[in-house]
Amino acid sequence: MTEEEARRVVLIQAAESAGETALWTAEDRAWATRLALQTAGPEAPLEGFALERARHALERLLPRDAAARRWLERRGGHGVGAALLLLAAFVLGAVVDHLGSFQRVDLLAPPVWAVIAWNLVVYVGLLLPRPVAGLRALLARRWLGDGAGVGALWARLALPLSVARATALLHAAAAMLALGVVAGMYLRGLVLDYRAGWQSTFLDAPFVQSLLTVLLAPASWVTGIAVPEVAPLRLQAGAAAAAPAAPWIHLYAALLALAVVLPRAVLGAVAAWRARSLARRFPLPLAEPYYERLRLQQQGSRTQAQVLPYAAGIGAQSALGLRTLLAASFGDEVRLRIGALTAFGDEDAAKALRPEAGDTLRIAVFDFGATPEAEAQGRFVDTLGRELPLLVVADEAAFRRRFGGLPERLAQRRAAWQALADARGLPLLCADLEAPDLAAAERALARALGR
Repeated sequence: MTEEEARRVVLIQAAESAGETALWTAEDRAWATRLALQTAGPEAPLEGFALERARHALERLLPRDAAARRWLERRGGHGVGAALLLLAAFVLGAVVDHLGSFQRVDLLAPPVWAVIAWNLVVYVGLLLPRPVAGLRALLARRWLGDGAGVGALWARLALPLSVARATALLHAAAAMLALGVVAGMYLRGLVLDYRAGWQSTFLDAPFVQSLLTVLLAPASWVTGIAVPEVAPLRLQAGAAAAAPAAPWIHLYAALLALAVVLPRAVLGAVAAWRARSLARRFPLPLAEPYYERLRLQQQGSRTQAQVLPYAAGIGAQSALGLRTLLAASFGDEVRLRIGALTAFGDEDAAKALRPEAGDTLRIAVFDFGATPEAEAQGRFVDTLGRELPLLVVADEAAFRRRFGGLPERLAQRRAAWQALADARGLPLLCADLEAPDLAAAERALARALGR
């Protein structure tokens, strides 16, 4: 899936994660799923099904939502901004209009050494563990600061791609800065008579000669220019440099090319290749609950659910009501397989409740009237694992018989169950399984499954 295709899928994911709204309803979700099943089919890869479903969904969403249209039309390449940054880096290097001092190459303090030292520090940083951790954190704070919605969701999913692009741009900018310094030296050398010299309070000529010979050895080897003698170039107070600077400019230019331009070009090319690879094959997080729910929708009538009751058994009437609800979402051929009851306090026994061949969904069924606790119900669903998509069902039947006339208590208990499910990223359905309001329960199940 390409980056552009992933943007369409993520836009629909964000719309559906926001719940039912006037712009996107449960009926719209079901409509998009039905069309995707017709055009992509139940055997298509999940990515292909998600993309086909997004294509149909956008036919309804985009005419209604101007903000979604604007976001989808926005592109992440920022080509103009990148070009301006590279130009600014080149100009910054070129406008350094003196090397050490006006019309004199100060052999010990030209900008060349500062540029090389900075790049060496960067190279050392790249060798350390997690070299881009700081960049990732910076980008995360910048882009995830958009808040909730499609912008924040895309920023999270596209962070590796954004980091790769930013890394390539920074390497290119560093290379352009060095090229600007080289260009500035040669352009000014065409119209000005540069002279070379050096001054130091503490260093003597033999030490400076040895130091520059070592530092400029790679450039000397590439250019064939020997490092000139530095003793005659030592300046006394108030004296002007007399030796021509051309050999030194050639050596410094070659050193910049070897130490900065070439390594940065290689590093930038690697980062750009990674960015292109990610853009061509964008990694959607198919293991996340949203995509697991899409997988369930794609499987449709082939759904076989393993029903796992906790603390209270599930009666025949409740099982029939649950199957009726599932059939409304997955087709009349949906099958239920009732598993063993897990007693309160025996949550670890759920490890033995393994899915069987043909199971495509697991359903943990709880008594709605029980107060949901992380150490009990939460531990039970945690123990079940995530081998298959897991749906949490809270049966309201007994609670409604006792407190049917107290809607505020019903709302409070639903909020408690929702908090338990949300903390684990699981879909939740609260319904009276013995006498379900089919229309309301179907809408609630559609919302829970992200339809």
